[in-house]
Amino acid sequence: MIETENKYEAIDICEKDTLSVRFLYNTSVGRAFLKLLIKPSLSKFVGKYMNSKLSCVWIKGFIKRNSIDMSQYEDRKYGSFNDFFIRKILPDKRSVELNPNALIAPCDSKLSVYKINSDSVFSIKHSSYTINDLLQNEEISKEYENGYCFIYRLTTDDYHRYSHIDDGKIIYIKYINGVLHTVRPIAQNRYPIFAQNSREYTIIETENFGKIVQIEIGALLIGKISNNKEQTVVKRGEEKGMFEFGGSTIVVLFKDGTIAPDSQILANTENDKETVVKLGMKIGEKL
Repeated sequence: MIETENKYEAIDICEKDTLSVRFLYNTSVGRAFLKLLIKPSLSKFVGKYMNSKLSCVWIKGFIKRNSIDMSQYEDRKYGSFNDFFIRKILPDKRSVELNPNALIAPCDSKLSVYKINSDSVFSIKHSSYTINDLLQNEEISKEYENGYCFIYRLTTDDYHRYSHIDDGKIIYIKYINGVLHTVRPIAQNRYPIFAQNSREYTIIETENFGKIVQIEIGALLIGKISNNKEQTVVKRGEEKGMFEFGGSTIVVLFKDGTIAPDSQILANTENDKETVVKLGMKIGEKL
């Protein structure tokens, strides 16, 4: 691991759950209603609404509730809530570390980093998940034993476009259907969230960090993943895709002996805290 000054903001790993989320997961009536909510057909219906002009009425209140600094984003009129949600940030508001030895964050998020043990299991808020649950491919999963699992949790106030972490070449893409659960911590007490959510993973042969796997995970209701399907050769800091409305998560897997995570980030995870990171920020180094 690398040693750094105390330069990161750490927050409690458990996000505060809203009254509606507590209703859905902690009451019998709520759980019955949840069975309807997680159906992809309903997700598509809500998606159509969020792409319509009618949804614009929610934009102003959303900005205020989440204290979003709109001066960081393009100044334009939005045609729908989703159009606003996938807004582009101004180029000078995110700086990508270009040193090839620097490991960078692919997105704005709250980050946790775990060592993958010999059984390919990592823990998130008292729940355990195997890499094979995520990838549904035992052969690929075994390649990442003893490596690192980086979990980036995007919340509604985050920038929902994400980028490539290094120059490289895409060698495999797979989309996995699933029911869409919230990524909020309260849901993890009842459901294996990451194993059930719709997700897409990309295997990339990078120039500096070996063969990595980047997994985008959808969430309750929309949870739509929109990746650039035209890319084969990719560049560090180049946009990879975006999430439409709905909390979302990115998981990046590294093989053993390829990277050294920042020591402070590891310490934050050990202390049950997440680290606030921004797209392009240095979070580790090449070994």
